[in-house]
Amino acid sequence: MSNALEKIIADKKSNIEKYKKSFTIEDLKKKISSYNNYLNFKDKLNQNKVSVVAEIKKASPSAGVIVEDYDPRSVAKEYLNSGADCLSVLTEENYFKGKLEDITEIKKEIKLPILCKDFFIESYQVYLARSFGADAILIILSAVSEKTAREIYDVAEELNMNTIVEVHTSEEAKNALSFKNAIIGINNRNLETLKTDIQTTYDLHKVVSNHPGPLICESGIKSEKEVEEIVKKTKINNFLIGESLLKDLGKNSSLLSKILQIKA
Repeated sequence: MSNALEKIIADKKSNIEKYKKSFTIEDLKKKISSYNNYLNFKDKLNQNKVSVVAEIKKASPSAGVIVEDYDPRSVAKEYLNSGADCLSVLTEENYFKGKLEDITEIKKEIKLPILCKDFFIESYQVYLARSFGADAILIILSAVSEKTAREIYDVAEELNMNTIVEVHTSEEAKNALSFKNAIIGINNRNLETLKTDIQTTYDLHKVVSNHPGPLICESGIKSEKEVEEIVKKTKINNFLIGESLLKDLGKNSSLLSKILQIKA
């Protein structure tokens, strides 16, 4: 790890400690047991059509502030009305300006499965995300050791959550295949440099094409033509898209609508 990712992880550790002072794992388990609004994220992707996980975030390290008047519920409603299959909600505080409470607030009105998009570096965070209403979590293989990734994944399985195991290199893609029940996400963004390259999806698809679970193309999608080309050449039909959709808000999410019309 280095550069952008290293800085984010360092800050994440201190934020986790703040939560631990307020909530023990037993506290979180009680909260989870009393919550009855969970949905299956993975099932929404196991369909023979193009599916979009529409991302909700105020900012990012690469783009800065994306949405000035940020209202997560309003964004979620627009995505829902445009046909999004699932939502990805950024909950990282310092660089993406998110918070876990955003998931809870969205869930009150929107009946779509939600991925807690954050930097998971220990299993405590899985209980935390679930207690705020998350249906799925993300494990970035470049951010944690193989042992820690397995611990986080196992807790998510125990809590009946879905997991996206995110990869950016061939080695990570090979390791991801051992997470048999996971969704594999191919991230076109290098988290150390923050640069994106769609070619990453084409390269890594060859490594994970036999994975029994869904595959998702993440980051860097700017047009329906790019989606159409990826679907045609790789048979990947799930896409996690953030910045391009957020910049399209207020235009009746025409980009999202166009992407969802593509035939898988």
